[in-house]
Amino acid sequence: MLERVNASLRKATPWLVLAGSGPAADFISELLGNLCPVTLSPTSPPADGDAAQALGTEHRERVREKVWKHFPVEDKLEKVVDTALSIYQSRDLITVFHGNQEGLDDFDTVLLRALVRASKRTCSEASECTEELKLAVAWNRVDIAKTELFNGDIQWKYEDLEDSMTDALINDKPQFVRLFCENGLNILDYLTYQRLESLYRSLSDSSLAYVLLQRHLSERQGLAGSQHSLARSVTGPLKSPLCGLTGPASAMELSLYEVSRLLWDLLGDVCLPFYYGPLGLDTSTTTRRTLKQVNKMLLGECMYRNQRCLSPWAALFIWAVLQNRREMALYFWEMAGEPVLSALGACKMLRELSKLESETENKLAMKELAQMFENLALDVFSECYQNSESRAFTLLIRKSLVWGGATSLQMSTVADARLFFSHDGVQSLLSQIWWGDMERNTEVWKLILTFFLPPVLYTNLISFREQEEEVWSEEIHHGRDTDSLDGNDCTVFSLADIIQNDEEAEEFRDLKEKLKGSLPTNTRRPFFVSRWRQFWFAPVTCFLGNVLMYFLFLCLFAYVLLVDFKPSPPDGPAPLEFLLYFWVFTLVCEEIRQTFFVGSTFILQRMRNYIQDVWNKCDLTAITLFIVGLCCRLTPWSYNFGRAVMAIDFMVFTLRLIHIFAIHKQLGPKIIIVGKMMKDVFFFLFFLAVWLMAYGVANQALLYSYDPRPNWIFRRVFYRPYLHIFGQIPINEMDADKLVQVNCTNDATEIEAGEEPCMSTYANWLVVILLVIYLLFTNIVLVNLLIAMFSYTFSKVQERSDTYWKFQRYNLIVEYHSRPCLAPPFIIISHLHLFIKRHIRRISSVKSKHFVLELRGRKASRLNTWEAIQKENYLSAQSKRQRETDTARLKRTSLKVDSVLKQMTEIRDHDRRLRLLETELEYCCSALSWMTEALFQSNLIKADHPPPLLRDLTPVSPS
Repeated sequence: MLERVNASLRKATPWLVLAGSGPAADFISELLGNLCPVTLSPTSPPADGDAAQALGTEHRERVREKVWKHFPVEDKLEKVVDTALSIYQSRDLITVFHGNQEGLDDFDTVLLRALVRASKRTCSEASECTEELKLAVAWNRVDIAKTELFNGDIQWKYEDLEDSMTDALINDKPQFVRLFCENGLNILDYLTYQRLESLYRSLSDSSLAYVLLQRHLSERQGLAGSQHSLARSVTGPLKSPLCGLTGPASAMELSLYEVSRLLWDLLGDVCLPFYYGPLGLDTSTTTRRTLKQVNKMLLGECMYRNQRCLSPWAALFIWAVLQNRREMALYFWEMAGEPVLSALGACKMLRELSKLESETENKLAMKELAQMFENLALDVFSECYQNSESRAFTLLIRKSLVWGGATSLQMSTVADARLFFSHDGVQSLLSQIWWGDMERNTEVWKLILTFFLPPVLYTNLISFREQEEEVWSEEIHHGRDTDSLDGNDCTVFSLADIIQNDEEAEEFRDLKEKLKGSLPTNTRRPFFVSRWRQFWFAPVTCFLGNVLMYFLFLCLFAYVLLVDFKPSPPDGPAPLEFLLYFWVFTLVCEEIRQTFFVGSTFILQRMRNYIQDVWNKCDLTAITLFIVGLCCRLTPWSYNFGRAVMAIDFMVFTLRLIHIFAIHKQLGPKIIIVGKMMKDVFFFLFFLAVWLMAYGVANQALLYSYDPRPNWIFRRVFYRPYLHIFGQIPINEMDADKLVQVNCTNDATEIEAGEEPCMSTYANWLVVILLVIYLLFTNIVLVNLLIAMFSYTFSKVQERSDTYWKFQRYNLIVEYHSRPCLAPPFIIISHLHLFIKRHIRRISSVKSKHFVLELRGRKASRLNTWEAIQKENYLSAQSKRQRETDTARLKRTSLKVDSVLKQMTEIRDHDRRLRLLETELEYCCSALSWMTEALFQSNLIKADHPPPLLRDLTPVSPS
């Protein structure tokens, strides 16, 4: 065995010796541990015969003793000694593992260190250490990689880290990913679209993202038609080697198109489809045509796969989020740009994935990670808002090219990030948009007075802020720098940046183009026009106008329904009823505008978004009922039915007022509470219906032996038991002692003819008992259960009522920001104006995109840099807080204790060796004493005095 070890050591092969595993291991462990080191060249060991000369006679004797101790063989003793001395010369390649001292958990550490040190001993090139690096990645020992491989001795290149980076990404090793990116790996060179597809193909079969991607892949493969036969030869549609595929095999593999479809499903139409640019696809084409283009492209040469990913950090961040990898996603979020929007995007994706996840543990993990990213977005935005309020406003409405043209405000809406919406910065922006150029503290009565007396607008009754055009022009005159990266900037934010309406946007754009080419001139509108527009184009003015006109509409509806509802033609309708019809027609026109001309590029997506809103469903119900009632009231035979439908429709229109009061700070949360309580009522009605049916059927069967009339059966089974809950109990029909004599019969023929059946008194006592049990359960148990549910819902919503209201307020502000300034029925004028501009003059709509500000060039880069600085400030402050927590202190204390324990173990080992040396020294002293005594007693040496004893020796002075 020793000869094999010696032969392999000559070839620079490292060895790991397990102390205590056998005689050879114990011998080598003792040889390296107890023998004093000598100066030898580790790279050029001498021959067997020269080993004894190099080490000297003393070392050779000590080695001979140890060999004889472990291998008592006389004929080969010298050969074994020479072999042992040769092994000792190559001791740098040998690592001894003491299991009783270091523990079994440190075995992988010792083994990996042995391999790394041996590789560095033979060669310091990075290419020679790639296998050890892969082993460190496989064992997830980033500590060893930092201390042994990335300590500055080896110059790593991109080619050496490429494969290990892929392994670290696939196997979820975020610490190694961070280490590689900090030591020579350029992410721009690494992440091509081909490698990104390979990463998506490596998803786990059990992950939800894998299942969703496979559905989209199957959809594309199903449309391939002639390529079905190719699918049989390609196994595992998502599990392909991490290499590029071309031709038919590539068409049957996962591509970026499936990833784009998945992201579209998760993010919705708030973002344009991802990766359509590299794929060469058009967002306006239909899905079927797009699938054909993708299949045709994948059958040929996919040129896009060799291109670099334009936003590698964002692409890897999305890839990690889809797999619910917490640490990996957090690291990529730190590295990616636009941290607020990225965190909100991750929040949206995770919450959508949690709705599709069936496993409870994964669902909870996704919800927890989504909440973490929402908190990150809130904290970073808080840091931005504290540094610069105006830049924070711009950050909310800035259009992102990385996230498909989405803004932080839009993403937080679809992500249901209510905590983010409750931030003072977001609410300050919404308030500024809501009030327009008017001061926020303007009283409502002043606005109402201005409605009825427009000349008051030109007085000082209402205060207005300075117009943006004037401020911007003054900045150009004075040469003010509005793009400084520190917090004390002079950035001016106003509603012209948000683009309130088409004419303002167009004129403001023309103004800026003129100012670029020449010295700014006085391009302000006349005071009369500008003040008029400042008032009437504010969303709050539009809202109040709609509220006042809606109350007038309800009054008109009620008057027509109660007083002026004429018979069917030719006697009616009345002129006021025709006015009511026209008013509803303008409401229908507005609903059509909101459905087909606002929002997404696709009409079906616009209709889907419109239907998803609860209040839009209420509007559709009210309009549908009105049309049905109108059609019925025009004919004599259905006149009464039409009037009844109109009465029901008036209730629906009146309930629509609830949505209008959602803007109120006190009433808004209460509306949310009422909506939540309606869900509790349904549960209550389910239990109540069970008891109603059980008691009603039993009560009917006991009181009436035969009564086939369906209407009376319904009344006695459901209606009467329901009234019993409120105390309306007919005792004279249930108690036998208080029965009233009535005309009744027991003849089945007469009963079927319509006569009243006689009550049965046989089981009257049982009817009373059932009544007591029914009332006990319904009035005490179920009603108190409903009250408890209401109390729980109220307390839960009331705790976060401010958060709920602020989130609900945004939707109302967006709605009235997009509405024309005129209210129905005058809104028809605005509709005609928009029709002329869009379809005759062909002027594109700027107002269709709510709260979007597109920045390019220097302004965009400076805003991104400023946001990144605020993110770094937040991360450094958070890291400092974490270091000061009790948990971090306990962790540092635990590490120190572990270090002390290891040092104590080394001290005990040194103590053991010193004791061994003391024992040998005592033996040598005893032997010398014996030899001295023997020589003194012999006649060989004539001594004048006896030999000195140990206690007689005194320290000798150096002098």
